[in-house]
Amino acid sequence: MKFDRKANIERLKSEQFDVLVIGGGITGVGVALDAASRGLRTALVEKDDFSSGTSSKSSKLIHGGLRYLQQGEIGLVYEALHERQRLRKNAPHLVQMLPFMIPILTKDGVVSKKIARALGSALWMYDLTGGWRIGKFHRRLKAKAAHNHLPTMPFEKLASAYLYYDAAADDSRLCVAVARTAVQHGAAIANQCAVTKIVHDEAGVARGAIVQPANGEPFTIRSTTVVNAAGVWADNVRQADEGNNPHSIRPAKGIHITVPWKKVQNDIAIVIPVRRDKRSLFVVPWISNGDGTYQYTYVGTTDTDFAGGVDESQTSAEDIQYVLEALNQSITTNVTVEDVTAVWSGLRPLVRNEDGSAAKGKTADLSRKHKVKVSPSGVISIMGGKLTTYRKMSEHTVDEVVKHIGKAKKCKTKNLQFIGAKGFKPSMLNGADAHLAERFGTEMNRVKDLISQDPSLGEPLIAGLPYLRAEAVFACRNEMAQTLDDVLSRRTRARIINRRATLASARKVAELMATELHWDSAEIDRQVALFVDSCSREEAAGMVSEAEFLASVQ
Repeated sequence: MKFDRKANIERLKSEQFDVLVIGGGITGVGVALDAASRGLRTALVEKDDFSSGTSSKSSKLIHGGLRYLQQGEIGLVYEALHERQRLRKNAPHLVQMLPFMIPILTKDGVVSKKIARALGSALWMYDLTGGWRIGKFHRRLKAKAAHNHLPTMPFEKLASAYLYYDAAADDSRLCVAVARTAVQHGAAIANQCAVTKIVHDEAGVARGAIVQPANGEPFTIRSTTVVNAAGVWADNVRQADEGNNPHSIRPAKGIHITVPWKKVQNDIAIVIPVRRDKRSLFVVPWISNGDGTYQYTYVGTTDTDFAGGVDESQTSAEDIQYVLEALNQSITTNVTVEDVTAVWSGLRPLVRNEDGSAAKGKTADLSRKHKVKVSPSGVISIMGGKLTTYRKMSEHTVDEVVKHIGKAKKCKTKNLQFIGAKGFKPSMLNGADAHLAERFGTEMNRVKDLISQDPSLGEPLIAGLPYLRAEAVFACRNEMAQTLDDVLSRRTRARIINRRATLASARKVAELMATELHWDSAEIDRQVALFVDSCSREEAAGMVSEAEFLASVQ
């Protein structure tokens, strides 16, 4: 089975499926992999690109969530830490351990000595809940050792720190890897295929959907069951099925900013306090130079209600200032808006109360537990949850599928390795091929073969970033990249690392992709124009207030 869009669409048109999954985020592709690995005839369609929604805009952490433990969500944390370990085994090339430091400040600090003991108790609970599975327990650091991890922090305010361990992954790479693994197990999957209607039989049971591909005629996918895994768009799918919008999703906006690493100089992830509302932000080093230094650091995330259209979530000037304020209260180098090289904004699909009312309180205080709901027509909706627990969410969803189709099929994903994991060794993450190894695993040899055939593909894709031209070619041939944005935002992360550098290289990347996707000059121009316009709207949102921006585009 090849991860080829044209071939997969032909299968979607002609075959009868046991389950059709709507949504190509991490939950949707996770459901597809779970179902296909159980032997179910599985189809999946995504209206845009894999991970183009929330699943490419997370904090890129595979973790239990220390704050959820502090909120009393012990079961959720236990489940997440168990899933973290499974991911490290099933995708060792994509998921790596990441140390975190929580500074304890003596002056003007949210985390003071007074509450340090309580934090230490919480970390012991975190370890005992499942943190120990990573092979390390938390420990206390003296001020000097803590300062070495964040030398831009004012030393006179630093009393000590806690060091604990979690993991991180490129969320979008993870999503594409799961989708490709699902196809290896027999699933038929295609992006750029929007569902326009849920098809029901004479008894009113959902039996598939009509989809509109981006470059073709609409067609019907025939399926015994339908799964709604559309994330923040889940209510749109439910409306197509049930006839009215249930308003079951409460979107919560989370934003991140990227800045040059030299402005922060952290060699591990840091948890910094936000004095304004007593929250915390992650400060994570990004793009290693291999010598203990990095190229960039990203900071986030916020957690606020979002009432706008879910297709147009943007990072506003207020969002950026909120993050910069918190960062500058913890370091001395005065990071400004001019230092920000990129931003990204995502929406978490939090679940409302059963009666459709919004849960009271801040979104940051709401549960990240998932829910599986079955409509009168049999459409199975999976809602809520978090990146780390996607596999468990998928298992629960497919358990409901097999109940409906009457086939006793046990879950097989607990120990199912992803594409690129077989034969992978941690030593591959060191040396000249480290960049390719952590993105492709053992498949890096396929990328290197492209360079052997055409040495020009070994040149940088974006000036100043580690991505190679061969990676764009590989994305077009093997990862179903269909647009310029697919390559620059998700198959690589260039756009959310350095937007201006990415824009400067956009046309050259489009010309490289044109050979693979048979674009003419007009299509090259169109792809570049769409990407530039998207980046321009993103930049505008961050340079003026959100209200002014919305007024300017009306």
